[in-house]
Parts: sequence; C-alpha cells; structure tokens
Amino acid sequence: MSNIEPLEQKVYLSSPTMHGEELKYVQEAYETNWMSTVGANIDAIESEIASYVGVNHAVALSSGTAALHLAVKLAGVKPGDEVLCSDMTFSATVNPVVYEGGVPVFVDSEYETWNMSPEALEKTFELHPNAKAVMVAHLYGTPARIQEIADIAHAHGAVLIEDAAESLGATVDGKQTGSFGDIAAISFNGNKIITGSSGGMLLTNSEAQADKARKWSTQSREAAPWYQHEELGYNYRMSNVIAGVIRGQLLHLEEHIAQKKAITERYAEGLKDLPVTVMPVGARFIAPVRPNHWLTCLLIDPDSMCPQVRGDHDYLYASEPGKSCPQQILDAIAAINAEGRPIWKPMHLQPYYRNHAFVTAQGDGRAQTNAYIAGTATDVGADVFQRGLCLPSDNKMTPDQQDRIIEVIRSCFE
Repeated sequence: MSNIEPLEQKVYLSSPTMHGEELKYVQEAYETNWMSTVGANIDAIESEIASYVGVNHAVALSSGTAALHLAVKLAGVKPGDEVLCSDMTFSATVNPVVYEGGVPVFVDSEYETWNMSPEALEKTFELHPNAKAVMVAHLYGTPARIQEIADIAHAHGAVLIEDAAESLGATVDGKQTGSFGDIAAISFNGNKIITGSSGGMLLTNSEAQADKARKWSTQSREAAPWYQHEELGYNYRMSNVIAGVIRGQLLHLEEHIAQKKAITERYAEGLKDLPVTVMPVGARFIAPVRPNHWLTCLLIDPDSMCPQVRGDHDYLYASEPGKSCPQQILDAIAAINAEGRPIWKPMHLQPYYRNHAFVTAQGDGRAQTNAYIAGTATDVGADVFQRGLCLPSDNKMTPDQQDRIIEVIRSCFE
C-alpha cells in the first residue's frame, strides 16, 4: 500500500450540514418561550413533512425509534405476534417489535438494492402465514422494491410498517418513500440527510392513528382537568427547538440530495476499473427510482476478496496483491483521517437475535447461513456484510479530499 498523506481536516461518514436558517426558527422558539414539546415549529414541521412526503398526517417525535415503536403499537402487535423484518438493517428497525413483545422473523436481502427481497418475503409468509406485520427498511437511502413488498404484505393481511429513517427524499415512480406503508417512520438524527440533532416523525394517512400517536407520545393524558391516565404513555414528543432546526434544514433537502449524488458519481468514476460495485449506482430497479444517496457504499467482487475473518468484537485480514477486503479499506481510510464504516451486520447474525427465524428466497435461512459459511450457498445479507462497506459520504467533503480517499482505496488493490 502506498504512503498517502493524511487529510488536514477529518472527513466524516456523514455529519450535519448547517446553513443558518435553522437559527431563525430556534430564535423564534426562544423569544416566544416555547421551549418544550408544543409550539409553532412543531405544528409547522408536521405540516411541511406531511406535504413533502405526500401523506395526510405527520407526528413529530423525539426519535425515529420512538416513531417505529408507536408504529408497532398502532399495527396492533401483541406479545407473541410475529413481525417479518428486514434482516440487514440497524437494530433500531427491529427492537421496537420486541418492546411490544412481538417476535421478529428476519427476511433476507437482495443484491439489487440490499433491501428486503420480495421473493424471500413471499417465502417467509409460506413459513409464517400468521405474521401480524411487515417491517421494511430502505437501506442507506436506496428504496426497497416497496410496491411489490406492500402488495405481498397486504395480500397476506399484514400491516406494512415502512422504516424510511435513512431515505427521506428518495422516490419510487415519483412517490416518496414513507408514503407506501400503512404507517411509516423517518429520522432526523445527527447523521441523516437533514437533521434536528435528534427527532423523528411518524407518518400515516389515518387521522385516528395520528391522534392516538400524539396521545401516547405525551404520556397518554386524557381530556380531564387533572392528570388522568387510562393507558400506558411515553415521553416521545419532539421539542419545539429541535423542530425549528428541522424547519431550517428542510429548505436544503434537495440541495443535500444533489450533493450526495455527486459524491456517489465521483466514487463510481474514480473506482470504475476496480473489481468493485459502487452502490447505489450499481443497483438495478424494477421501477424508476431516485435514491437520496445518503451513504455511498462499496461491494468487492467475490474473486477479489483477500482473506478476512470477523469475530463478534475483532477482525483479522491478510493482504494479497490485487485483492482487498472491507476492513483493510476501512483501516486505510482511517489512516488518512477519513471515516467509513462496515455495512450493517444482519440481524440474524447478531447475538441477541441468533435464535430467531431467518428466511431466504430459498427457504429456511438458518440452513442457508450454515451452507454459506461452508461456501456452498448464498445468504445475501451475510455475503454483503462480508464484502461491503460504507464510504465517507459527507456532503462537505471537497473533490480534492474525495480524490485522496479514492487514491487510498485504489492502493488497497495494488
């Protein structure tokens, strides 16, 4: 590997990009003394997000995870109910199912989008026909084959919960992610394409669901002169201050998407002769799709992987000429002061969820996983985790900084 000078300024994976308009709305909250979980910013951002996504109602909450939790409750998930979940995702997609006593069943991914495979979902319903709901995530801002997934879920009488935490602004046939599900959630965490530093939204077309979510999110207070509580509640409402930050950020969402797309395209051009696929540029789709390019990811060709072993907490790899592996590239990027990260480790491989069912397009996924480890079958999620990584995708990264990162990646294959 060649010696490449470190970057003077660290390039982050995806850090907040602030513009100034955020301060106007925060100042309004300060000057009017609406610093809690009510105020004009909350009312406005709920209306603005609902209009942007194309749903009737948006409920401003403290996090995307809170939105997913209330979505699971609205779906009627009770202890023992099975929920068919995206396998390759962050644990926040799945944990709210367990909060309500539900039982996650993990559905394998597809190579085209890295998201839930509709074929695997259909197979999962054959094995788990009484599933209450489907929880599908749009990974790294690339939409799943969401209309097919919605059709399958509804054909089996299941509620579709759409985890659009990473995909705000991404569309399928011009329709926004977050508008396909019966209930959906988005996130404004600090690393998302727009941010409030924290915060999330529950999206629905049902006024009754929106009203119920607002009630639950404010400790389930009843309309009484005193504090009357007739069902379990939560402290999940968004702060009016955070809502102000998001209002200022929303003005720049399309700008951020364009910047992120340019980053993806520069990676694709700079790495085009290497044995890799740049995602989502390399993705193939059934319908016209616009990713939001939140994170650009890389998948190394199977024949160009150097030996790599990962345990639960550590890893080893051996360099080979002309080959590389995710951990080698991540170490090389870190050495020049840039931040990448591994692909989400699939849920069926996580210690907490290892005893849960997992289904691939071929059937029983646990058998497929064992065969994959033996090198005789394909478990898509495990394979992508083994060969993939997330590249520095900060939209403040300059072309010169990105060129340096590209040079480092290329050096890993020398």
